[in-house]
This record gives sequence, structure tokens and C-alpha cells, in this order.
Amino acid sequence: MPHATPYVWQNPSWPTWRYDHASLMPAVTDARQTLGELLGAARTVGFASENLENALEEIWIQEAISTAAIEGQKLDLAEVRSSVMKRLGATTYGARSRSVEGLVAVMHDAISNHTPLDEDRLCAWQAALFPTGRSGIQKIEVGHWRSFKEPMQIVSAARIGKAATVHYEAPPSNRVAREMQRLLAWLNAQGSEDGIVKAAIAHLWFESIHPFEDGNGRVGRAVVDYVLAREFHIDVRLISLSAQLQANRKQYYDALNQAQKGELDATAWIMWFAVEIAAACRRSCVVVGAAVVKAKFWAEQAQKGCNERQVKVLRKLVAAGDGGFEGGLTREKYAKMVAVSDATATRDLAALVEKNALLVRGVGKGTKYYVNVAGWEHGG
Repeated sequence: MPHATPYVWQNPSWPTWRYDHASLMPAVTDARQTLGELLGAARTVGFASENLENALEEIWIQEAISTAAIEGQKLDLAEVRSSVMKRLGATTYGARSRSVEGLVAVMHDAISNHTPLDEDRLCAWQAALFPTGRSGIQKIEVGHWRSFKEPMQIVSAARIGKAATVHYEAPPSNRVAREMQRLLAWLNAQGSEDGIVKAAIAHLWFESIHPFEDGNGRVGRAVVDYVLAREFHIDVRLISLSAQLQANRKQYYDALNQAQKGELDATAWIMWFAVEIAAACRRSCVVVGAAVVKAKFWAEQAQKGCNERQVKVLRKLVAAGDGGFEGGLTREKYAKMVAVSDATATRDLAALVEKNALLVRGVGKGTKYYVNVAGWEHGG
């Protein structure tokens, strides 16, 4: 029985999504330009530079934690950091759970492997999220499209005195294989869609089919990563879209829900999605911008002949970020950090001030030293 406002897959025109190109262009253009600025900043630092690698590590961690948090799952920060460090090539890292390893592996494959998506790959992504074959204590279908006969519904929990609300019902399981074939054929075809538009439609279309019993949100956001990486020729994680979506979780679900009903008009959804992409890029621009500043500092210091002790302390100060150590660097702290006498510490610090690597503030026992990175607080 058709709904008063039928779900998109019940529409006779399904799955022909339509959108108003002219209405979208300001938001899509802004997203493309902001992404371009982010890529430009990253290239300025150099993708292989230590400064950018540290920035990318934090973006990775944000993304993993946020894509799980959108689904109400809280990951252990230490495990996520360890898995990310392993993926980024670190030789030492801590303990990791299979589920966190699986999520990070999916995220890595989505951005680094630009070969066509197919059923096997998507099913492998979903299986990696549930290495025990269970979601919590519930046994679920893993590694293949859903096959159960019950309706696949997106439902909010019942509250006292109120029944649960059905927000969306996906196509029945016996249609999933055919629906996914059509989606994958479109996704892998060389179409004329803008990359931002294609990523938005791919996510909406995937979530509308909801092909798995569980994990659709995380896999669907990995599909977005895949499309953006392929369309814009990126093979490193520069943005955390999930962190942006998590910050606007209700609006995210509302925008998807509205687009999954009615006449297959994806204009509002694509516009909302493009704004979120631009916002995520701006967040990353701040992170990468900090890496640019650090890279410039080290480029300036490279020709100044600092000794190993001085470099060690400068690294710690730069790693500590804007503001440096709490209370600033003192002669006593320097001496302890590199195990030297007060006299040697005094000479080293004086030389760093002369090289313009450090700024000095205060006098006597109140003397503090701050790394001279442009735009940072210097205790003044």
C-alpha cells in the first residue's frame, strides 16, 4: 500500500535522482574551492613531512571516533590512535581491538584504493566492522546483503507513553542485490556529475537502499570518502567529515530522512551536504595551517646550526603547540630535559635567542622562553 508521501524507492521514477543545478552551484562551488585550498595547504607542507603526518593522524582519529559516535558507539581513544599509527606506517604502537582495526582498515581502503567499488568490497567493509559476527550481543548477517524477510526500518526508540516512530523503511531484502547493482553501475561510470554532487547522491542512494543488517551508516560514510578521494585524486585523509556530521547529527538525520521521501528531488540534501563538506574542509584547514606554520619554522631553523640538545627542546616546544609548555620554558626545565648543567643550559638558551628560535620574556628568576613561531602566543 503506497504511503501518502511514498519513500523514494516506491516512486515510479526510482532511482533517477534529480536536482536544481543552478540552486546548488553556490554551495557546491564553495565546497570545491575550500577543498582546493586545503589540498594546496597540504602540498605546501609536503604530504610526507612529519608536521603534516602528525596533523593527519589527528584527523584520522577524529574521523574514526566520530563515524562510530554517530551510531552511538564509543571507541577507546588509545586503541584508535594505535590502529591509526599502524596504518600510517609507525613501527611501534599499542594494543588494538579487532573491531577498531576493522573500522580503520575500511577507512584506509576507502581513500587509498580508487579501483571500482563492487559487492565483494562493500561486503568486506561491512564484515570488517563486525569481526565476531555480532553487533553488541546480537548475532547479525555479516559479509553479505541482508536477506531477512522482516521490513528494514529506521526507528527511534519508544518512550514512556509513546510508540516507536518509523522514520524510514528501506526496500525489501529481495530487492537489495538488484538495487545495489544499479547503484554500483552508476557509481563506477564516468558520469558528468560534479564530485561533491556525486558523493552526496552516492551517500543518499546507499542509505536509501540500506543493504546491510547493520553498519550501513559507517559503510555509507566510507562510500563518501571513496568518491571524494577518487574524484579529487586524494589518497590521504585530509578531512573528517564524520566529525562535522556528528556535530550536526540531528540535522544530518533530518536531511537524509527528508530526501528519502517524495519525488526524488535531492536538491536540498546535496546543498546541505556541500555546506558540511566545506565546513569540514575549513576545520582541517586550521589543522593543516598549523602544520604549515611549523614547517616554515623548521625550514628557517635548518640553516642555523642548532646542536642536538637545542633541536630536542625545540621539537618538544613545537609539538606542544601554540603557548608551549605551561608556564613557559625555563633554564631549569631545559637543563633537566637534556641533562646538562645550568651553565650549559644558559649558553644553549642564549644561542637560541640569538638565532631567533626562541623569544625571551621576563628577567631574573622570572625569565621564560617561548618558541618563535609566527602567530603563536609568546607569553607577552
